[in-house]
Amino acid sequence: MSSLTPSPQDARRWRRYLADERAEAQVYRNLAERREGEEREILLGLAEAEKRHEQHWVDLLGDEVGKPVRAGFRNRALGALAQRFGSVFVLALAQNAESRTPYFAEAAATPQMAADEMIHEEVLRGLAARGRAQMTGNFRAAVFGANDGLVSNLALVMGMAGTGAGPGVVLAAGIAGLLAGALSMGAGEYISVQSARELLAASRTSDGARDALSELDLEENELMLVYRSRGMSPGEASVKAREVMSAVHGHPERAVPSGAMPDAEVDVDREEAMGSAVGAASSSFAFFASGALIPVLPFLFGMSGYAALAVAAVLVGVALMITGSVVGLLSGASPLRRALRQLAIGYGAAVVTYLLGLAFGATGLVG
Repeated sequence: MSSLTPSPQDARRWRRYLADERAEAQVYRNLAERREGEEREILLGLAEAEKRHEQHWVDLLGDEVGKPVRAGFRNRALGALAQRFGSVFVLALAQNAESRTPYFAEAAATPQMAADEMIHEEVLRGLAARGRAQMTGNFRAAVFGANDGLVSNLALVMGMAGTGAGPGVVLAAGIAGLLAGALSMGAGEYISVQSARELLAASRTSDGARDALSELDLEENELMLVYRSRGMSPGEASVKAREVMSAVHGHPERAVPSGAMPDAEVDVDREEAMGSAVGAASSSFAFFASGALIPVLPFLFGMSGYAALAVAAVLVGVALMITGSVVGLLSGASPLRRALRQLAIGYGAAVVTYLLGLAFGATGLVG
């Protein structure tokens, strides 16, 4: 029972906190249902922690707890998503929600509760990082491709219009920019990812070196140098080499133990994060083409002049806001800030190119 008698305003606010804590706990339970092992235990641990916060508000409200109220829209939407998806996208949204805790400015909340919320954000950041690492390669290619297509083709269309070119010429330039850019992006992404994977492959231990271990002299060998080249200290390398060679020579068939010839520690994670070269190239091509198509749509439908440019700018602006918001959400940052940043960069490039078109053009905009 609370020793305080809350004012009507306090009681309403505390009831909302109580509802939000219950909703957050349910989000974590819903996410846990779609996971196994350690991740499931971590999410259930977060749900249990939210119950402590829930009890705090129940105790403070006492007889004023009243009927359950609805949680805020953010938590209700997050709960609905968690029930249906349970993806890295939902984890990122939950991370963002935890970062917006009101408890630092709430006198009725304890410092421990505010600290808990910040730690919960870090827990979610760690869980989401695993999913982000798996989607980084192809997702990066898709986002970059779409943004490049939007910005570069809008700038091209604006620049051509600024020179005074007619709508047919502007449309032809836009289509050419779409095809050339999409092919260039796809080819460049394939070469980039494939080259990076080949460089990583060159750092892996060869099968021949593993096979040669069983034939090495027990006392005189350079295995310790292999471990030192992989970052071990001389002492660690010496101990490791003795252990491996003792295991090899102590086995009737001279079997090489697992991990005897380790690859660089970051190689596997980096390769998974890059994704496949074909997948990255396909994503880059498709999303660049999709993005680059948007600025030419008004001209495809017969529009021209300022009206066509205005429609193209609005369509591209909406698309830039969407891609910026998605990146912001997945990175746990403010989606609005990322969206506005994308918009400012895209429009800035288009305006500069249009002004250059006016400067080099003879007659200005033809409409």
